[in-house]
Amino acid sequence: MNRREFLITGGAALAATALANPFFPAFASGKKLTIKVGYLPITDHLLMLAVEQEKFPNVTLEPVKFSSWPEITEALKAGKIDGAFLLTPMGLTLRQKGIPVKVVLLGHRNGSVITVKNSGEINRIEDLKGKTIAIPSPFSTHNILLRKILTEKGIDPAHDLKIIDMAPPEMVVALATGRIHGYIVAEPFGAQAEAQKVGKILTLSKDIWHDHICCVLNVQEKLLQQYPGEVQELVSGFLRTADFIEANPLLAAKGSVKILGQKAEIVERVLTTPADRLTFRNLVPAKADFVATQDYMIKFGIAKEKVDISAYLDDRFARKKV
Repeated sequence: MNRREFLITGGAALAATALANPFFPAFASGKKLTIKVGYLPITDHLLMLAVEQEKFPNVTLEPVKFSSWPEITEALKAGKIDGAFLLTPMGLTLRQKGIPVKVVLLGHRNGSVITVKNSGEINRIEDLKGKTIAIPSPFSTHNILLRKILTEKGIDPAHDLKIIDMAPPEMVVALATGRIHGYIVAEPFGAQAEAQKVGKILTLSKDIWHDHICCVLNVQEKLLQQYPGEVQELVSGFLRTADFIEANPLLAAKGSVKILGQKAEIVERVLTTPADRLTFRNLVPAKADFVATQDYMIKFGIAKEKVDISAYLDDRFARKKV
């Protein structure tokens, strides 16, 4: 079984076993509750700045960095981490397969780009016909965004171009060496291609689907049941961090280096050029956003079955913000 198959079909029994214990193995003994949160080193997950920004009285936020979507998803399924910022289609797929997680917070809005080779060959969406375009995963918001804009322009995603999977860190090099003609992915990989002058931004995701959701914080249901006060503390800290990023993008960019490992000037470009390229406003999970995402998943063949969105969302913590 490959990783993709495991993502969709496997691991439910493992997750159930891990969560059967009264306490998660991530919890350290002592006065504070340790909550392990998984993330990737992308600007979509900049809320992990809370590790540096916040002084949690009852919680120790332990960041766990992953290098790929399959790895972080498998870790959440297995109960090795207590929560994770996941692509919305991935979280919906886990829920559809019975993994006991719920969304408590959006990670951001907007924040992705279609980047193409820095030449005169591709200047509009219609020019993508016959080209090879990379996405990070079939179960990604990026796959939805790409298929949405292609369809709106009268291009058949299944026949008029080649869409391939590729790990985000490989995309800039693949573009520079001619392996692909373009890609759609989370920042900072669009800004990196711009800075290296190997690529140009064809379209910002905000202009494909305004204020779209992408990565969301999925948390083990057991944690929500046993430690609602600590979860509230964590979510409130993330929301304060979101306010800090919005008010202080330059400081946030400088502070991101330790968490994301990306150059501060690249993150600064993502946060400022233009100002709404990536936003951290309106992060309360709203049913309408998830319904729209799920409808696109069905429309584009990413999913065959729907989940109960109301049962998947738990917005009480984000709404209470203290």
